[in-house]
This record gives sequence, C-alpha cells and structure tokens, in this order.
Amino acid sequence: MDDQNKNLILATVLSLVVILGWFLIFPPEEQAPSPEIDEISTAPTEDLGPGTASDAVPGSALEQAAPVAQEAPRVTVETPSLTGSLSLRGGRIDDLSLADYHETLDPESPLVRLLSPVGSDTPYYAVWGWAPVGGEAGPLPGPDTLWTLESGETLTPDSPVTLSWDNGEGLVFRRTVSVDDKFMFDVEQTVENTTEAPVTLAPYGFVARHGEPDTQGFFILHEGVVRMTDGTLEEIDYGDMPDLEPDARGAGRVDVAEVAGNGWTGFTDKYWMTTLIPEPGTPFRSVVRYSDRSEVYQTDAVLPAVEVAPGATASSETRLFAGAKEWEAIRGYQNEGGIEGFVDSIDWGWFFFLTKPIFMLLHFLNGLIGNMGWAIVALTVILKAIVFPLAYRSYVSMARMKELQPEMEKLKEQAGDDRQKLQQGMMKLYKENKVNPASGCLPILLQIPIFFSLYKVIFVTIELRHAEWFGWIRDLSAPDPSSILNLFGLLPFDAPDPTSFLAIISLGVLPIFLGISMWLQQKLNPAPTDPTQKMVFAWMPWVFMFMLGNFAAGLVLYWITNNVITFVQQYAIMRSHGAKPDVFGNIRSGFKRKPKPAEAKAANAPGKPKK
Repeated sequence: MDDQNKNLILATVLSLVVILGWFLIFPPEEQAPSPEIDEISTAPTEDLGPGTASDAVPGSALEQAAPVAQEAPRVTVETPSLTGSLSLRGGRIDDLSLADYHETLDPESPLVRLLSPVGSDTPYYAVWGWAPVGGEAGPLPGPDTLWTLESGETLTPDSPVTLSWDNGEGLVFRRTVSVDDKFMFDVEQTVENTTEAPVTLAPYGFVARHGEPDTQGFFILHEGVVRMTDGTLEEIDYGDMPDLEPDARGAGRVDVAEVAGNGWTGFTDKYWMTTLIPEPGTPFRSVVRYSDRSEVYQTDAVLPAVEVAPGATASSETRLFAGAKEWEAIRGYQNEGGIEGFVDSIDWGWFFFLTKPIFMLLHFLNGLIGNMGWAIVALTVILKAIVFPLAYRSYVSMARMKELQPEMEKLKEQAGDDRQKLQQGMMKLYKENKVNPASGCLPILLQIPIFFSLYKVIFVTIELRHAEWFGWIRDLSAPDPSSILNLFGLLPFDAPDPTSFLAIISLGVLPIFLGISMWLQQKLNPAPTDPTQKMVFAWMPWVFMFMLGNFAAGLVLYWITNNVITFVQQYAIMRSHGAKPDVFGNIRSGFKRKPKPAEAKAANAPGKPKK
C-alpha cells in the first residue's frame, strides 16, 4: 500500500472520527420542559380558507368549552396491548398505558404511559366532535360535554362501547368506540336530526399535547408532528412549531394541508405514536397548531361537512393509532388496513433505502434465531457476504500492492526528491501490474453507510429496545453496562452513571474487544514507514474504543463481528496470493523501542558489525 493509498484511507477514517467525536463532545442542546398547562388555547378560530374539506375547524368547537380538569365517569380500556380508560367528559381517550412495555429493564417498573388526562403533569389526549357550518345548529358536543354510556361496560377487542348525548334541541349524537388487540381504535360518530330543518355539520378529531414533552434531542431522530398527505410525508419538530405562520385571526400558529384522499396526522416520539387516520379515500383538512399563550401542540383532522336532512342520520368514521411503533403492527395496518405510507411513520432517515431492508433482514433473522444479538451477528455475516465480491478485488489489489513494495522502494530511491518522477514511475508500475491503488479504500467506504444505517436501525426501532443478547447484555439499544472501573462487577460499587463524565473512560467488555479487534486487523500489514501515519494508525483502535464505548451494545457487536470477518477474509486472500502476513512479527515490532538518533547513527557507522 503506497503513501497515497494510506493517505486516502487515513482521511476517510479521520473524517468518521471527527463526525462521531463532534456529536459526542458537542451534542445538540436539550429543550427545557414547558411549564404545566391546565387548559387549551381558546383563541377564536374561524375558517382557514376554502379547500376540499369543510371550512369549519375544531377551534370553533374548542372555544365553546375548553377542556379542564373535571371529575367524570370513566370507561375501562383493556386489551392485550393497552390498559387505561376513556373519559365520558368529552368522550376523550386520555388514559392509556402500554401493557407490554415497562419504563426500565426491571419487570416491576411502571408501564410506559402514552396518554394522560388534563390535570396530570403531561396532558396528552384525543378528542372528537362536530363543528357548525353555515347556520345555527344549536349546542354541539365539545371537549367538555358529559356523555352517557349507552351500551357496553368495558372497551375490549370483543366489546365496543357506545356513548350518547342529546343537545335538547332535536339533535342526538352517538359515538361508538371499538379497539383491536394491538393499538388501533375505531371511532364512529353519528348525528340523528329529529328537527324539521336540515343542519350542516363538519366532523373532526384532534390530538392535543400540553407543553413540550421530554425528547431525546438527538439530530438523527425526529420527534414531533408526523403526517402523510397523499403520499408526501411531512415532519415538524416540536421546536419548529412556535415558528409556524401566525393565524390571521389570532388563533395561535397554524400549518394547513389539504388531503385529497389518503393521509393521517399526529405526534411521534422515539418509540410511541398517536395518530388520527380518516378512512382511506376521504378528503380532509390536516391542521397543525401551536398556541403561544398556552404552549399546546395540536394536530387536527377536519372532515368534509355533511348535511343531515330532517329525520335522517349521518355518520363519520375515524381511526386512532395510539401505541408502540412496532414494525409488524404498523405494516399490517398499512397493507391490510389501507393506511398509505404508514410504515414511514418509523423514522428511517435519509438512508431509508438501506435502513428499511437492513431492519427487515434483522427482524427476519431475529424471528428465525430467537435472539436479537445473534441476529446482529448473522446480519453482519450476510452483509459481508453481499459485499464480498467488491471486497475480494480490494484485498487482491492490496496483496499485489504488497508484492510491489520492493519495486516501489527502488523507485523512491531513484527519484529522490523529484516527486513528479516518483509519481510517473508509480503510475507506470500500477498500470503494468494492473493494480488500482485506491481499491484498498473500498471496504472502508462500503462500511461507513452500512454502519450509519445500522446505527439508525438500532437507535430508532422499538424491536431493539430492551432486546437481550446473553449474560450482562440485556439491552442491545443501550451501551454495554459493564465497566473496567469496577473490574466488570468484581469490585463492590456500581459503574458511573451514563451521564457522568467518568462514563467516557468507563469502558465495558464489548468496547475493549472492539479496540482489540481493530488493533489485530491493523497487524496484518507492517506499520507505515511515515512517522505521522504510524502514530495515527497506532492510536486509531484505542481512539475508536473510547469513542464507541457509549454507543449501543448492538452497534459495537456489529463492528466487532465485522472486524473479525474482515481479518479472516483479508488474511486468507493475502495467503492465497503468495503474501504471508506476519501478524505476530508485526505485533512484536510494535513493542520494540525505537532507537534514538545517536544510537541509530552509531549502529550504521562504518566498520560497525551488523546484527
């Protein structure tokens, strides 16, 4: 490998080091939590202009009765995946916990709570209703309407519940709520007109969140509004919502999208999501709202207005996804439920063309093997097999470069300080021997996008959360919990907290194996002759060991496996082409003391016997 090739590899690797180091040392600032909010904004809201959906928006209904903390009867929600209740005050779904997910690895820790009622520390809920269009319609059900439980007792996958409310002026409203065994609610709203005049109403639903929630605050993860508008995915971070355009009528800040036939809108966290989904083929108005005054984040789905003739009944149906972003469940809702692009609610990132197939293969392997850690090992083997033809050519070229090393040294002696002559001689040598000097960089260049894509998969997909490997590795999405500072548990004190500065030097078993695997891979070749390159290459494995020490254990496991496979492949290919890597000799030479200039001069003096 000549100096140019080494420089190119060095530049590529150092670029990766700089990128990783920058985001470790200077992470994005976390947003301060918003103060507790007890009521939603009641700023007046009129129509937002003409569109395919009704011009009425739920703000007009919200203005009539802002949700406040009030006691009301509740209906229990109990499914294999969810537990909680819905309130008859507004018919709000505002109390949900995820039955299969705990806050920590401790099975006795609390369940993850997704939705919370007004009056709690973090109100987060879904509401439905009807907005008037045109003439007077009398009182309409709003967020504070007290409904009556007409049928059903407990909401389960086998037993829906129906709520009813009579406005006392000839309109009778009903709401039937059903749920499946995962995370999807179906809400059917009906209005019966017993008056002698027609009425025009617009059904709506909205999801409201009081105050900005605690977020990861990491640049590779989106948290905030996520919505699909006729095949176009849009993401708005919580931090960007206060910068939306002010509404001309003073109704906070809004962003409006007209959906012609297929779409959904809601909020996404790292692992959880709450999303309103009108029936496919139904046009609606998708509105994102933020109130400067009350710091309420809200997404609305306003459906087309319906005219209800005297004696007639009109209905509207909307679904609500409230749960974990499990790939199989979401894909099922997309493929079987007709929710266009629902899988894209998982944050696949810019490299979606890599992250999606990598995750699907990892998910398949996990189902086949039954262990996510060994699935990562198997995935690494498969990825290395896929890129092996390119890697093979690279390793062959590197072996040939090694064979040409004596001739290259002669060229350097002949050219002296004439770099142009040296360059021309090397190019001629490469051409005659059909060697590509840049081919040694190919394995590294291929590894970088795969590494980042797998990092994204491990970081954002819930299937890796609390996924065990073996022994002490009980969560592949978290750093290795062992620590060299307490001799990996032998000393009677805990490892430093991950937020502590000491966590940087608190290396676990996996990061140490990572450093060793990189170091051994380097020893396939002698150290570079250039002193600067020699120093950088000598420190690189240990720099990576510390930099990746706090990365997810699953990612470190991938890198170790990749290094081991690369070592075996490169060693075998070099041997097959006549090169004999002296791994142990290269290791020994690395520990030899470098002679001082005076000693070197004396050793090379005339008449001095050579050893």
